[in-house]
Amino acid sequence: MPIDTTANIGRPRVISTVQWIGLIIGIIVFLIPFFIEFQNLSPAGHRMLSIFFLAIVFWLAEVVPMFATAVLIILLEILFLSNKGIFIPHCNPAVFTPVPYKKLLAALADPVIILFMGGFFLADGATKYRMDRNLARVMLKPFGTRPSMIILGFMLITAIFSMFMSNTATTATFMAVMLPVMAGLPKGDRLRIALPLCIPIAANIGGIGTPIGTPPNAIALGALAKASPDGNAPIAFIQWMTGAVPLMLIFLTVAFIVLNLLFKSDTKHIKIELDGSFDKSPQAFIFYATFAGTVILWMTEALHGINSNIVGFIPIVVLSCTRVMGISDLKNLEWHVLWLVAGGISLGIGIGATGMGEWFVGLFDWTHMTPFVLVSMLTLASLICSTFISNSATTNLLVPIALSLTISEAVPLSPVAAAVFIAVGSSMAMALPISTPPNAIAYACGEISARNMAITGSIIGGICWLIFILIGPSLWEYLGILPH
Repeated sequence: MPIDTTANIGRPRVISTVQWIGLIIGIIVFLIPFFIEFQNLSPAGHRMLSIFFLAIVFWLAEVVPMFATAVLIILLEILFLSNKGIFIPHCNPAVFTPVPYKKLLAALADPVIILFMGGFFLADGATKYRMDRNLARVMLKPFGTRPSMIILGFMLITAIFSMFMSNTATTATFMAVMLPVMAGLPKGDRLRIALPLCIPIAANIGGIGTPIGTPPNAIALGALAKASPDGNAPIAFIQWMTGAVPLMLIFLTVAFIVLNLLFKSDTKHIKIELDGSFDKSPQAFIFYATFAGTVILWMTEALHGINSNIVGFIPIVVLSCTRVMGISDLKNLEWHVLWLVAGGISLGIGIGATGMGEWFVGLFDWTHMTPFVLVSMLTLASLICSTFISNSATTNLLVPIALSLTISEAVPLSPVAAAVFIAVGSSMAMALPISTPPNAIAYACGEISARNMAITGSIIGGICWLIFILIGPSLWEYLGILPH
């Protein structure tokens, strides 16, 4: 049924009780560092702590849209911490030099933002030219008609697409492909639960596979780039894939087994009928070639030496100049996600520049904590937080603190490990409809209860977390991505 997009025009937006409480608490915690002195924290660090406190509360309570909190962070940092700010703290220049305001605004056009924008162009083009649905039609054929194989087919294809497309867009696409299949099943068949569940689970896991698979990956890379002396993330596109894809496949196997154990079907065979054909227009062929060329360039960065961020700019230029993507397509891009990533990058800049990160590290005795325990805690904290708030917000909050911890050498753990493991941990959170947009899309189909989603997501997330902390660091060290 068409949705009336004009229904709410002119109506005041209702602010929930939780949002009002969040607003009040956010203002209070923002003011605390102005009136209470924290030992060994610089005046600039106090102001950064105010901004950090506000970000936590606003993201938790969603007082304003999450992307709005992200740009609010940038503005507050400019006002309180930059060389053009109106509330510059009185600091000894030897202790703190105000951050150039251009550096904070540049977070909105950070190279990682361009990388992600290139991914959005490819994802939107794949939908526009129906490449996603047509490839799904072709790729599902080899999986036959057995229910377990159909689940496997949907999971593998969803995960592959989610590596290069937004996991939200991927879920929406494959839910549309799956719903006619589910509609043909008898009422009460537990396959009606397994099918809509397998798609968001596979989309969440598939996003782990590439730097553009999900926003937390981009946030982690952006933070690493800012912390790097040369301004480049110390992990290439293909390096990420080399370490992440094996883990992704293991997690998919776990999810497949759990789904088949929990939701055994009485149906013996399923017939899938997907019609349609590939778009053969000149614009479509330009898109196909651009998509393939971009992915190949990303995966062969070590051979040609072109940075993956620069490669991400190529589809933006090519698809725009050839009019394959127009103004209306630009309006459909997920700009809010880009702003959310930019807010996280700016938050990391402020925490590093003011010494707040080092101050936080100094609050605890890390000397007796082994790398294994620290990795376990970071990924578990990321998983738990992402279950209740956005995985992007979780990564934005945890990565800067984790980098301060590792860069200060308080613990024998590399910054790459800290940032990447937090990003991966956030993608394991899939227990609630609010955990990720893919979960919300699947829940909206009406076949999945919150209980089913919670049990399934918790079991899969818990097993994947355990596997990850046991083999993840060793695997990445063996592959040369992390230092031994």
